[in-house]
Amino acid sequence: MPNPFTLLNPDNSSPVFLIADHASRNIPDDYNSLDIEDVSLLRRHVAWDIGIEDVTRRMCEKMDATGIFATFSRLFIDANRYPDDPSSTPYVSDGVTVPANKDVSAAERKQRVDKYFTPYHDKVSEILDVKRKLPETPMVISMHSFTPIMNNFERPWHVGVLWDQDGRIALPMLEVLRQNPTLVVGDNEPYTAREPLGYTMNEHGTKKDIPHVVVEIRQDLIDTHHGAEYWANLMVDVLTQVQRKMTNTENS
Repeated sequence: MPNPFTLLNPDNSSPVFLIADHASRNIPDDYNSLDIEDVSLLRRHVAWDIGIEDVTRRMCEKMDATGIFATFSRLFIDANRYPDDPSSTPYVSDGVTVPANKDVSAAERKQRVDKYFTPYHDKVSEILDVKRKLPETPMVISMHSFTPIMNNFERPWHVGVLWDQDGRIALPMLEVLRQNPTLVVGDNEPYTAREPLGYTMNEHGTKKDIPHVVVEIRQDLIDTHHGAEYWANLMVDVLTQVQRKMTNTENS
């Protein structure tokens, strides 16, 4: 079985932990591309968050931050959905039919969860257990990207900040991003983090009282290495300012 995750800087002392649940469009070989006839469809946003692995890796390298990347497609088992949610193994996603996900049995779903979903999240928990013992408060940043057009609506946002009850990272992040006049910044856009709750932020952020936020970057801005580099630099600068603001707040 292939490793369900890859890691960058797992043993460092940085409080910043970047999580990329939808980094990969990979489907295990023995699943025959989930019986999708046109495998080119797996390059679309339905299978992964286009560009986000590139951005997140660059951020990890620039900040010397810890990063974890799921190595399985959201169509196979979604790392950011509760396993009992039918959308964790979608039969249809934005018009793409996934034949192998039709009427997925409980046994089959459990196998995907046991082999991929659970080991991935166990590793996230393990890293966070270590980071909570560091002098600085951990910062959990869930990195995602979103398609520019959904349901024939052209989304105007360049970046979205998704959050629920915990504004410790989200509020200063929104403040910093909005200082950039070239950006259209979404507050819980193009999705809301409030309903339904994503698995990663709820389990690893809210329930553990660790500061957390979801960052969504529009895919047409990061689908090239040049774009990924630009946005990695931008987000590193934003997170550095947010860290400073959080430290000042904690010490005041």
